[in-house]
Amino acid sequence: MKRIILFIATNLAVVVVLSIVLSLLGIGRPGSGTSMGGLLAFSVVVGFTGSIISLLMSKPMAKWSTGARVIEQPQNSTEQWLVGTVHALADKAGIGRPEVAVYEGDANAFATGAFKNDALVAVSSGLLQSMNKEEVEAVLGHEVAHIANGDMVTLTLIQGVVNTFVVFLARIVGSVVDGMLNKDEERRGPGIGYMVTVFVCELLFGLIASMIVAWFSRQREFRADAGSARLLGSTVPMQHALARLGGVHPGELPQGMAASGITSPSGWAALFSSHPPIEERIAALQQLR
Repeated sequence: MKRIILFIATNLAVVVVLSIVLSLLGIGRPGSGTSMGGLLAFSVVVGFTGSIISLLMSKPMAKWSTGARVIEQPQNSTEQWLVGTVHALADKAGIGRPEVAVYEGDANAFATGAFKNDALVAVSSGLLQSMNKEEVEAVLGHEVAHIANGDMVTLTLIQGVVNTFVVFLARIVGSVVDGMLNKDEERRGPGIGYMVTVFVCELLFGLIASMIVAWFSRQREFRADAGSARLLGSTVPMQHALARLGGVHPGELPQGMAASGITSPSGWAALFSSHPPIEERIAALQQLR
């Protein structure tokens, strides 16, 4: 479940840091001359800043964190086939041809980038070694479908919206708690109770926000699977690729890397999973006509 962790972690970190700094400066605090409209505007700015920064950083961070090597000039027949296949799928999907890269690691692949016509598709050496060409092509189709669907931009908007509510609601709760703790005191501006409450609420509400974003990510995986089937003209290659992925050790990418996850955790942790269980994805493909 690595595909969106970097995106979420980066923008939440920016949100927390901006919130703390601006709160210390007295900006965006209820009761300090800030109206509800002003607080909402403040929340929008803070909420979307992290998402946009994460989106713009996604491609260079992906290259750096995985050590992915962009194929400028294919060094062998496999690389030549890989580049040709990705470009053919991109042409069929009606998007600009993405950069194609390879990296060392167990079976995995990812697509990232802020723009449809300036994206990156990368596959691991383990994926190329563990699958036949039809299965690899299905995985590449899945990643190209993510780009064609504009998933990173849509994720940015969703993350920005939920971040906005996290920042806004945390300050409302912080103001209420601070007022209750200091209702008999006369002083200017919120105190330590406000700061602590806002910090705790941002963490708690941030967890809920992560569940919402993860739910959306699971839905887009189904759509990308279906997109791969459309590009290849059959659901069978993607079904075979998923079955193969279910039988190999999933590739562990660097912490926070926006790459394709392979498995999905069970129990309560499934709420934070960016990918549905493989058996559910195969079943969804089997229902397509």
